[in-house]
Amino acid sequence: MSLALLCPGQGAQHAAMFERARPYPAAREVMAAACAVLGRDVVEAAGADDRFDNAQAQPLLCAATLAQWQALREALPVPLLVAGYSIGELAAHAVAGSIDTAGCLQLAAQRARLMDEASPPDTGMQAVLGLTRDALQPLCEAHGAFIAIANGSDHFIVGGRRPALQALAAQAGARHAEIRPLPVHVPAHTPLLADASSAFADALATAGLTAPQLTLLAGIDARLVRDAAVAQHSLAAQLSQTIEWAQVMRQAFERGARVFLQLGPGTALARMVASAYPCCEVRAVEEFQHLDGAAAWVHRALERL
Repeated sequence: MSLALLCPGQGAQHAAMFERARPYPAAREVMAAACAVLGRDVVEAAGADDRFDNAQAQPLLCAATLAQWQALREALPVPLLVAGYSIGELAAHAVAGSIDTAGCLQLAAQRARLMDEASPPDTGMQAVLGLTRDALQPLCEAHGAFIAIANGSDHFIVGGRRPALQALAAQAGARHAEIRPLPVHVPAHTPLLADASSAFADALATAGLTAPQLTLLAGIDARLVRDAAVAQHSLAAQLSQTIEWAQVMRQAFERGARVFLQLGPGTALARMVASAYPCCEVRAVEEFQHLDGAAAWVHRALERL
């Protein structure tokens, strides 16, 4: 039984997201690279009002995740696998060695810009909890919205134009679904961003990606990413295709992962795994006051299993 690392997507950015990693020299190198990409101090950016804007959020998320990874990597056993949620999949490639930190952060900034440029006006995303896929899909089709992320049998993220999302929310709410608006202002992982997928594929083709050195699962289908060509395809395709996160979690479990550690800000991915696989040991770095506590927990959890 082995360790899986999870890299989060947008939504949980906060002013203290770099504090645990900041004392570590390797993490400070990541933060310096992020400052260069953002053109501002990364800690200031993490606490700024625009931290949820794509241009800030995507490099910030990658930087926070990679700062923790660089600080922790010598203290952790070699992971069985790594997976990332939305922008987290790009960070996962840096964890897995497909690309270096600077390249990852530059790609994150490009990804954000291309998504913003391709996004129609007045769009967004919302969570829908309490409906099955079979019940939700016809509502999406009726209103011109799209399933962007499948987190579980009755937990989905939908994206589209805001009038479509509002109409869908009204009907889903009438069926006792819970609706949660998300602080994301583009219809990520939907066909509305097809142009962004195409443009990002071009950017990835010249980015120097290599085959991952760790087992890495693609978000669009939970398949192994074995080489650079598959890495480029999956990272570009996920901008305009549904992310099948429930399949990723299941594939990680079936491959033997029983200890899961979420890097970066927030605890959402850890909570999803813990809910779906209560037999596993699951924590997020943000649950620990210090990074050495997270590393010690991983070793104890592996011993218990």
